[in-house]
Amino acid sequence: MPRTLDPAAHAIRRDAFVGAAERLIRSKGYEQLSIQEILDELGASKGAFYHYFDSKAALLEAVVDRMADDALETVAPLVGDPQAPALAKLQGVFGGIARFKSERLELVLALLEVWLSDDNAIVREKLRRIVVRRMGPVLAVILRQGAAEGMALVSSPEDTARVLASFIAGASEAAVELYVERQAGTVSFAVVERTLGAYAAAFERILGLPPGSRVFLSGETLHPWYD
Repeated sequence: MPRTLDPAAHAIRRDAFVGAAERLIRSKGYEQLSIQEILDELGASKGAFYHYFDSKAALLEAVVDRMADDALETVAPLVGDPQAPALAKLQGVFGGIARFKSERLELVLALLEVWLSDDNAIVREKLRRIVVRRMGPVLAVILRQGAAEGMALVSSPEDTARVLASFIAGASEAAVELYVERQAGTVSFAVVERTLGAYAAAFERILGLPPGSRVFLSGETLHPWYD
């Protein structure tokens, strides 16, 4: 008789691997982390690990997915607030996610190392797709409301959301490159602000928002990373 899978127990065991990986990535980085260290952390077997993940990279994707879950959970009350206008929701979502990342600096910096490694091109593309896949539906909800409120240039919220999610992924890559250059002292904060400000202005133009709407980023979100 085949064994019946308990979905709740399965999710708990899988989440334990994700949690252990996140802790170890924070403390020592992804590249230096071995699967054996995760097994030792949990007292688990290789068979148990490969039951849930087919590789270390698959586990990393799960870590990023959980981080996305947690980030979006922090802004979910605002997104679902029937009293908040769409523009305020856009501002709040991007501001909230920026604060979320700042509060998890060690993990974010460890993930940046993965992003920057030439050996992780496939992983990098998968992480980019996670950003697009997770942000798209959230943006679509807000843009549907924006269209109802008369937000200019939002005739197809779902299509516009997909465009913006891909745009955000591209802007994130530029932000990572600027972070590295800023750490090396090869660019000034003014250059960072001007470059990412151009992305913010393009974001506003896509939606037909007034210049300076401060939807996509603000000086407050840049300073913790680039000062």
